[in-house]
Amino acid sequence: MGTRIAALLALLAALVPAPQPASAATGLRVSGTRVIEADGSPFVMRGTNHAHTWYASQTSSFAAIKAAGANTVRVVLSGGRWTPNTADDVAGVIALCKQNRLICVLENHDTTGYGEQSGAYTLDQAVTYWIGLKSVLAGQENHVVVNIGNEPFGNNAVTPGWTQATSAAVTRLREAGFEHLIMVDAPNWGQDWQGVMRDDAATVLAADPRRNVVFSVHMYGVYDTAAEITAYLDAFRTAGLPLVIGEFGHLHSDGDPDEDTILAQAQSRGLGYLGWSWSGNGGGVEYLDQVTSFDPARLTPWGERLFNGPDGVRATAREAAVYGGSGDTGPPTAPADLAASGVTAGGATLTWTASTDDTGVTGYDVLRAGASGPFAVAGTTAATRFTATGLSPETTYRFQVRARDGAGNTSPVSNTVTVTTPGGSGDAGCAVTGTVQSQWGTGYVVQPVTVTNDGDSATTGWTVTLTLPAGHTVTGSWNAAVSMSGQTITARNLAYNGRLAPGAATTFGFQAARPGGDGAVPTGYACVAAP
Repeated sequence: MGTRIAALLALLAALVPAPQPASAATGLRVSGTRVIEADGSPFVMRGTNHAHTWYASQTSSFAAIKAAGANTVRVVLSGGRWTPNTADDVAGVIALCKQNRLICVLENHDTTGYGEQSGAYTLDQAVTYWIGLKSVLAGQENHVVVNIGNEPFGNNAVTPGWTQATSAAVTRLREAGFEHLIMVDAPNWGQDWQGVMRDDAATVLAADPRRNVVFSVHMYGVYDTAAEITAYLDAFRTAGLPLVIGEFGHLHSDGDPDEDTILAQAQSRGLGYLGWSWSGNGGGVEYLDQVTSFDPARLTPWGERLFNGPDGVRATAREAAVYGGSGDTGPPTAPADLAASGVTAGGATLTWTASTDDTGVTGYDVLRAGASGPFAVAGTTAATRFTATGLSPETTYRFQVRARDGAGNTSPVSNTVTVTTPGGSGDAGCAVTGTVQSQWGTGYVVQPVTVTNDGDSATTGWTVTLTLPAGHTVTGSWNAAVSMSGQTITARNLAYNGRLAPGAATTFGFQAARPGGDGAVPTGYACVAAP
C-alpha cells in the first residue's frame, strides 16, 4: 500500500509544473540592483519621456530622440482618462521604438494622482487596460517594459495603500501571463517623500513570482539637495533593490531639483534615468520641454543639459544589445589640431583633424568655456568644422572638441584653442516686452519675455533688466542667465540666442514666488543690446 501511494504521489508531482525561478524570466529582467537583457548584458536606461497620448501625430519624435543619443523612451499612454490608445496604436508605438533601436517603457498615465486628483484611475483599472493590450505586448519582452501606472497615488491616504495595491497589480499581471519587466512608480506623485516605496519595495518584489520588478522614483522639488538625492539612492542600494529615476527635471513648481547631482549619481551608480519630457508641456511648466515645438533642432536649456551636458544622455547611453549594441567600450581617438579662424565680434570658425574608432565615429561635441571656469557643450556636428555663434565682443573664450562612436563612447578632448573676440560696431537695437502667462496666490510664471532687435545691424548679445515687487524672488528661469540683486533681475542671453538679425526676436521666461500672495507682478522692463 505504501509503495502504491508513493508511486501515485510521484506521478502527480510529475504532472504539476514546478514554479519558475526568477532566472527563468524572459527578455529584460532584474538581477540584484541591475537591469539586464536576455543575454545577460547590463542595460542602463538613458533617455526621455514622450507625451504620446496627447501628441499621437508626433511620430517623428522617436527618431529624433534616438538621434539625440537616447537608448530608451518612456511613452505616455491612456486607457480612458484621456483619448484611449488602442491596441493598433500601441503596436505602432512599439514598432517605432524597434525601428529606432529604442527600449520602450510604456506607461499608463490614467493613475496619476489617485486619491487626490479627480478622475484618476486605480492601479487595478490600469491592469485591466494592460490585459486588453496583451495581444500586442506578448513576445515583446526584449523590447518593452510595462510601467503599470504613472504616479499612482497623490499625497492623501487611501485604502488599499500603495504597497497592497501595487503588489496586487503585479500579481494580477503575472496571473494574466505577462512575462515583461514591470516598472512601478512611487506614491506621493512619484516622489515618495513619505518613504513608502523605499520601505516597502521588497514586499512588492516578493509578490512577483518572477522577481522581475524595477522601482521608479520621480525627482522634482523634493530632491533639491545632494543629501536628499544620495540618501534615497543609498536606501535602495543598501537593500539590494533595482531602481530607476523615471522622471526628473531641472526646474519645477514645487522646488528646484538638483539635476546635476541626479545625473552624476545615476551615472556613478549605474542607475537608469529618463528626463521629463521631450516637448508639449503646458500649464506653466513649459520650461520642462527639452525641444521647442517638437523641433529637434531647437534644444532648450533643459534639453541641452540632459542630452549634451556632463553625465548626460549622449555621453553615457549605450544601445541595447538586442539591437546589436556591442560590448564596445573603447573610445575614439582624440580629435587633433583644433584651430580657430574667422573670428568676429560674435563668432568664430573651428576646424580639427578627424578622430578614428574601431566601430566608427558618429559625431563631435564642441565644448566652450570662458577665460576660466568649466567647459560645457556648445554644439554638436558630424563634420570636422563648426561655426560658434552668439559670442560677446571683446571676450575671451576657450574651445575643445571630443568625438563620439556608435556605442556612445566619448574620446579624450582635443587640444584647447583660445580666441578673443574684437569689439562690435553698428547700430544694434533692443526692445523688450514681458507677459504673465499664469499666476496663482503665491507665485507666477512670466513667459514669454520677448527680446527684439529693432536696430539696423545684428546683435551679438543682449541684457534685460526688470524689477520684482518687494518680497518676490525668482525660483527658476529658462533661455537666459538670470541673476537677482535686491529686487532687480538681470537676464543675459545664452550662447545660442544672443545673435539677432535686425527685426529678429528671441524669448526667455522665469518663475517667481510671492509669499504674501499680494497679486503684484514685475515692472520696469529695459533692454540693452551688444552690437
